[in-house]
Amino acid sequence: MRYSRSALTAMAVAALTIGGTTALASPASAAPNTTPQKVCGSSYKTVNSAAVGSRGTVYLTYNATNGKNCVVTIRSNPGATMDMSAWIYVPDTDQGAQDYGRYTSYAGPTYVYGKGHCVDWGGNIDNVYVQVTGSNCASLKEHRVTTTR
Repeated sequence: MRYSRSALTAMAVAALTIGGTTALASPASAAPNTTPQKVCGSSYKTVNSAAVGSRGTVYLTYNATNGKNCVVTIRSNPGATMDMSAWIYVPDTDQGAQDYGRYTSYAGPTYVYGKGHCVDWGGNIDNVYVQVTGSNCASLKEHRVTTTR
């Protein structure tokens, strides 16, 4: 599925504004010690991460065999369902993936082919949102924004 950058941005803003687009999503079930590799797959290696305040972490992983990135947002303390998201976007190819809903432990996994491309990615837990743009671009510096709403 192809997304235009403006369409993906609009979807992300809309989802973040209303607290998730999937009101009836099933809660993710996972043990408290969930890892990105348990969610994305054992061949995915963590290449970047961003704290979601003190609530958890958004992980960017990469599989060198298939050239895909995976993003997952994992809570530090699983419990009652709350709004969560994980998303990734490759500006060069206009490809993206997202998962927004109410989960107990993690959001994602979201996969996209990213070999040789910069990626934008992020997620949220409750009212804390993280967005990383221009990530994993060799010597270029990424840009990180964390907001609380």
